[in-house]
Amino acid sequence: MAVRRVRRVIRKIDPWTVLKVSLLLNAIGALVFVLGVWVMWSLAVQRGIPDKFAEIVANFSLVFTPNGELYFRTVVFFAIVLFVTLTGLMTLGAVMYNLISDVVGGVELIVLEETYLVPAARTVPVRPAVHGQTNGGNGGNGDTKTEPVAAVTDEV
Repeated sequence: MAVRRVRRVIRKIDPWTVLKVSLLLNAIGALVFVLGVWVMWSLAVQRGIPDKFAEIVANFSLVFTPNGELYFRTVVFFAIVLFVTLTGLMTLGAVMYNLISDVVGGVELIVLEETYLVPAARTVPVRPAVHGQTNGGNGGNGDTKTEPVAAVTDEV
């Protein structure tokens, strides 16, 4: 298997695409967060952990009421705020990258690309044009002549 080096430069990132992708990924992340907190709260309530915690806090003359509905609303609000904030920051980051890459030139990546097809060797010799004067050097009439050069083969 042949391997070749490929140079890629990332100059622009489309902010509209970043917005769409980040909306999708952040929505999934917010949903996973809310469902994870809901499952953990359900397990904690089944084990009686919030009530035991309320008893411990009552010993210190503090008030704690395990109100699951209030906590769930708070978690959903936090997830929505985080969703909107992260989506906006990712889109703003794409716009900032585009502005900076106009000045700097982008990010250059050099990757190794595996190819299954090996290029065939060239059998025709390369014959570049050699510029020179053909009539004894008087006047520079622009005539060119070609001379054969060594054959080039691409062997891997």
